[in-house]
Amino acid sequence: MSADRPTLSAMAENQNPAPPTPADSNTPSTDGASGSPGPVPRSAVRSLLRLWPYAREARWRIFGSMAAAGLASLSVLAVPIVLRRIVDGPVAHRSMSGLWPLAGALLLLGVAEAVLFGVRRVIVARPLAKVETRLRGELFAKLQRLPISFHDRWPSGQLLSRATSDLFVLRLFLAFPLVFLVVNSTVFLTGTALMFVLDWRLALITLLPAIPLMFFTRRFEAGYSAASRLAQDQNGDLATVVEESVLGIRILKAFGRHRTMAEEFRRHSADLRETELRKAGLLGNLWAVIVGLPELALGGALAAGAVLVAHDQLSVGTLVAFLSTALALRWPVESIGWLLGFAAEAASAANRYFEVMDEPEPADPPSGTAPADDRGIRFTGVRFRYPDAPAGTPDLLAGVDLHVRPGETLALVGATGSGKTTLTALLPRLYEPTAGSITLDGTDIRDLDRAELRREVAVAFEEPTLFSATVRENVLMGAPGAGPGQVAAALATAQAGFVDKLPAGLDTEVGEQGLSLSGGQRQRLALARAVVGEPRFLVLDDPLSALDVHTEALVERALRQVLADTTALVVAHRPSTVLLADRVALLADGRIAAVGTHQELLRSCPAYRALMSGEPELEGALAR
Repeated sequence: MSADRPTLSAMAENQNPAPPTPADSNTPSTDGASGSPGPVPRSAVRSLLRLWPYAREARWRIFGSMAAAGLASLSVLAVPIVLRRIVDGPVAHRSMSGLWPLAGALLLLGVAEAVLFGVRRVIVARPLAKVETRLRGELFAKLQRLPISFHDRWPSGQLLSRATSDLFVLRLFLAFPLVFLVVNSTVFLTGTALMFVLDWRLALITLLPAIPLMFFTRRFEAGYSAASRLAQDQNGDLATVVEESVLGIRILKAFGRHRTMAEEFRRHSADLRETELRKAGLLGNLWAVIVGLPELALGGALAAGAVLVAHDQLSVGTLVAFLSTALALRWPVESIGWLLGFAAEAASAANRYFEVMDEPEPADPPSGTAPADDRGIRFTGVRFRYPDAPAGTPDLLAGVDLHVRPGETLALVGATGSGKTTLTALLPRLYEPTAGSITLDGTDIRDLDRAELRREVAVAFEEPTLFSATVRENVLMGAPGAGPGQVAAALATAQAGFVDKLPAGLDTEVGEQGLSLSGGQRQRLALARAVVGEPRFLVLDDPLSALDVHTEALVERALRQVLADTTALVVAHRPSTVLLADRVALLADGRIAAVGTHQELLRSCPAYRALMSGEPELEGALAR
């Protein structure tokens, strides 16, 4: 067993399974530490069995690994038989000629053990890496399909830890602990049978610790499983703190809050440290028992064996063989601690993985009805409330009826918090309306495939998000098949001429979140991304808020040409943006309060006039 034992022991000591949190998202309760749903208890065996559909493709490799490790371990049990023949044969008869063949047999057994353990490692490495890749790919795909409301609830650090550390733990479990749980159990049973064959009396003495070991193991498994889950959740919370600190480094430095965040990091680190120490204590207690008790039993067997040899009831060779067999079984017995510990961590990692995979994907509700010739965008009786909204509070959208005519640009205005951004997020189905229907050219958006819908509807958000990629790649996310001419036209519309001055032009890496660019530059690239595919329907959520007056005027002038050929819904906060629109809709109290041109609403709607003029008292009344 020496070929694998050091590596596995080191893993048991040093492996820190994945980061963090929650669980069965079907329950509304949340974990206070992570803010995500709390776990549903499951047995470790049931949790690990859920991995079988993924491991099935590598089953023959896993079985082959078990066979190789089993043969290598069983070869160790052949050593005591050879030793017995050496002691009772050549040694007892002082015959060197009979010693060399038996010594050669011991050498061959050692070489076979080393080769078989090497084969075991080789045959599982590649297929289990493939299993881990599949698990990670399916998790990522699931995260892409889940609604925005799911991502609103779950800290990103928790999801990141599930896709990295937890899957690493699962791969290691399939490669090592799973194999040796089977192999060591087989070796232990075979060795026990061999000891009974050699001498049943000494075998009974050696097996006396079995009952207390079973008791301590049961207690350990329950406590260690809970501690492992807590450590993984805390690890995820810590990952979230680190991620937020890195992404928000400018804010932390600007407001001098780095010490506050450092204190938060230390607090989470201290919590994780305490949990890891508790795990180490539990593992240490178990190791003390599973190492100490068998050693005492072995000492008792040695004493009893010496008495039997002295009374000629046992041969010296048989005693040597028995003790050698008992010593060969030390590793299978001592490995119980880390095998059970790793299995508990793997079961917790599996639970955390399937918490996300089990998250229900929202089924499409039945679509509404609309006239076949109803062109443009139509909202009919649309209601919406966020899933975590307190009970008894009114819906954010309480029955929106709105029609954006074909080829028309309609500006949506309203007080802060009135639901403008939420209404626009319903159109590409980032959220699903609680009630009512939304149609595009007479087709309910729930009847459209999401991919098709999002090809038809392009969105530019108020808070632009760029990815760690080149300028070109960020713009082409809006239309992967767009050609160089379309990219150039989109950048021209967004007045993003600054791209030509970047070190590598369109091939310049903008860095994580695009923080190497100014807010206005990021917003212009996000606008270019929205218009590059020449979409039929365009949603702009206050896309010019970060621009200076001169640049805003240039962008508006270029945008007019784009808006002339599309149907657009534009969230506006400033009169200059409103003037881009053909008509304006005022959202108040969850409903459309007024619709008309800018001039019509200024004359006939006091609430709109207050909103555009910024009169504090009237704005307050509108907000209420």
